Amino acid sequence: MSRLEGKVAFITGSASGIGKEIALEFAREGAKIVIADLNRQGAEDTAAVIEKSGSRAIGIAVDVTDEEQVEAAVRTAVKAFGNIDILVSNAGIQIVHPIEEFSFADWKKMLAIHLDGAFLTTRACMKQMIASNKGGSIIYMGSVHSKEASMLKAPYVTAKHGLIGLAETVAKEGAKHNIRANVICPGFVLTPLVEKQIPEQASLLGISEESVIKNVMLKNTIDGEFTTTADVAQVALLFASFPSNALTGQSLVVSHGWFMQ
Repeated sequence: MSRLEGKVAFITGSASGIGKEIALEFAREGAKIVIADLNRQGAEDTAAVIEKSGSRAIGIAVDVTDEEQVEAAVRTAVKAFGNIDILVSNAGIQIVHPIEEFSFADWKKMLAIHLDGAFLTTRACMKQMIASNKGGSIIYMGSVHSKEASMLKAPYVTAKHGLIGLAETVAKEGAKHNIRANVICPGFVLTPLVEKQIPEQASLLGISEESVIKNVMLKNTIDGEFTTTADVAQVALLFASFPSNALTGQSLVVSHGWFMQ
């Protein structure tokens, strides 16, 4: 039997990149998928791809920083599929500047998407998990920057560190309801989000784009390789399908050895 047969997964930021790969992997493993993304067309298109493969999926447009939209999206998901068993809080953006040049508006935008979005989706999905009495798995998309800092990314590093604290709290509060919470901490994954950073960092650091890739992004990996979306999806599947509370409150780094604990 497929590892997620009969489960319903609500995945934010899943119209593209890492979130889309997780959605496709979960669908292959038998889950019904809710593609929750700010990009309505992208969400609907990804859901259509999953439906064509023989799995069930719906696409929902949602701004994860908007409380009413999040609550409405979760209600829509429950109406469509009856429950939510898995939340993958993946929606995120990146803005890079030196601290002294970071606008307060951009700081607040970054924290709102990464932290407020994680909180709002967690609260809405936990209510459903508790009401169903079936437990669940909550997965946060952290980063190697949940463990260490990099230049030019003050709000991103702050938010990604914060997700570990949220996951640990959810793990403790959710235990009596059989709700697990964990964090995936990828290294650099060559998604549009990262591709956008390469010329930005080259300009800000005064180096070539090739040097950004080799000497900034991949410098500390063991093999000079980017982490792939498939790598991250496999970790998400592990967290989503794990059969007990033995694996909760943890953060797992998948980074080609960039960060080692």
